[in-house]
Amino acid sequence: MVETDEDGRGGGAAPRALITGAGGGLGRQVAIDLAARGVSVALADLNAKGVEETAALCGPNASTLAIIGDLAAGDAPEAAVDTVVAHWGGIDILVNNAGYGGIERFLEMTAALWDRTFSINVKALALLTAAAGRVMAGQGSGRIINLTSPASRMALPNYTAYAASKAAVDSITRAAAVALAPSGVRVNSVAPGMMDTEMQRSTEEKLAAIEGRNDVAAFLDERTRRVPVGRRAEIGEVAAVVVWLALDAPSYITAERLNASGGLDKD
Repeated sequence: MVETDEDGRGGGAAPRALITGAGGGLGRQVAIDLAARGVSVALADLNAKGVEETAALCGPNASTLAIIGDLAAGDAPEAAVDTVVAHWGGIDILVNNAGYGGIERFLEMTAALWDRTFSINVKALALLTAAAGRVMAGQGSGRIINLTSPASRMALPNYTAYAASKAAVDSITRAAAVALAPSGVRVNSVAPGMMDTEMQRSTEEKLAAIEGRNDVAAFLDERTRRVPVGRRAEIGEVAAVVVWLALDAPSYITAERLNASGGLDKD
């Protein structure tokens, strides 16, 4: 029998994590930081090359597992969790980081964008949470961290599908936290705000174009000035919040939305 700590994780065994969207950006940094803490990390992404690069950055002694595919497809969420369990015998941490966002004017929105956004940001996240939650409940422990956004509380007529999807993530986080609390599983979310990732950059360039702003640099500066601390988040700062919730946060913390947005999102 493996000795367990107060959250039920094996005291002598490495925690086992599944990180979605691990082929780059925040997901990559979370994987690197968790691996540095001795966590075995499963890296899920559509981008096989990105996953390979993330695994290499985790270091030669890291225990990694690549899961390549579209989490919005069929039974992919449950299959991803099953792969982790088959490989390591269980799962202790799920980081739902994979996301998609597209820019469309409110009166010109399309079904295709809504379908793609919700299939990744909502359906896949919900099914991953349920699949991992079933395993974690059987173990009597586990931590799930969902990535949300200040957008979920904002009126964004050119980014409505994404904002609505993140409002759904907030709802799923609360529901999962309550459903899994009696089983020793903790579910929380992190709202990063403006962060220098590829998705953030491409989104803002498209926003500038749709709003008729030719000076993209000036447009970005204006948006940055909206952040009370006066700058954008570094990826490592947000990753540190995710890692804290995954490994260090007291077990009494659940159903919480932790803002790492420099004051952009206020509670």
